[in-house]
Amino acid sequence: MAGRQTVLEVQGLDVDIRTPQGVVHPVRDVSFQVARGETLCLVGESGCGKSITSLAIMGLLPGRATRRTRTLQLLGEDLSRAGKKRINDLRGDRMAMIFQEPMTALNPAYTIGEQLAEHYRYHRGASSGQARDRAVALLEKVGIASAGKRLGQYPHQLSGGLRQRVMIAMALMCGPQLLIADEPSTALDVTIQAQILRLLADLQAELGIAMVLITHDLGVVARIADRVAVMYAGEVVEEGPVQEIFATPRHPYTRGLMSCIPVPGRTPPGGKLGTIPGVVPSLIGPLEGCSFRDRCALAQPACRLAIPIHGSDSGQQWRCIVGAQGTPA
Repeated sequence: MAGRQTVLEVQGLDVDIRTPQGVVHPVRDVSFQVARGETLCLVGESGCGKSITSLAIMGLLPGRATRRTRTLQLLGEDLSRAGKKRINDLRGDRMAMIFQEPMTALNPAYTIGEQLAEHYRYHRGASSGQARDRAVALLEKVGIASAGKRLGQYPHQLSGGLRQRVMIAMALMCGPQLLIADEPSTALDVTIQAQILRLLADLQAELGIAMVLITHDLGVVARIADRVAVMYAGEVVEEGPVQEIFATPRHPYTRGLMSCIPVPGRTPPGGKLGTIPGVVPSLIGPLEGCSFRDRCALAQPACRLAIPIHGSDSGQQWRCIVGAQGTPA
């Protein structure tokens, strides 16, 4: 967003994971940035690299994974050169993450209050009383009634919706400037999903947080995003303002995703939705050209070569041999 401070800048992010079958490349040359008060949605089907991208940013990759990047900056600080202690100091303080499944992210052996207070005391040097007051205030802010009593409860004593609200409160304890939410509403029923998404949007607007929201639900994207980055097979294949992506999707994969969504007033009851034929290619070993070519109706021999990145005046970019006019560049 013009005029707003860039909180997170990612350029040329790659992640490789060693396996007995070979080296997997789940994230390849991913680039995006997020400004203060902006929501960027990472979209794509399961296994496209969304969650691995977020873990790479947070410094939480598994031991077999290797991260490489041209630029990885949080408020101008180079995270790629930061040591383990510095990353630990930043994580939970200036950048925080809401994980996909709160029942596994919360420790069943500790009370909600203990888990909320722990990293606030670590990062702020606060007393137990100060940490408790902060925890109560955050639980109330995320809409949990009788917040003081909840501090003594364990995760299994809370519903899925309450556990997710606790995760949001935990992420906000130290007032982060970057919040990564990894499918925060996936395990919840539809009514609670809407409440959680509205809560995140309200908190982000109130606190001016830069937010990266990971999802595969384009309905969620339409409601909450400022910009969208569409991922396929570890790459960002299209990126731009949410209105542009929905109105004029440029990449064949993005158009395929859009065709799978029923449109009120246009899709007849019982009518057939679009599908994307084929399967995602293996990410083991060297990868060349367009990863979507075997599933694309517009595929040509040139798709096996280096793929150019096109752009529009509105800030929309897409990785495809098909240019702005719908013809090969």
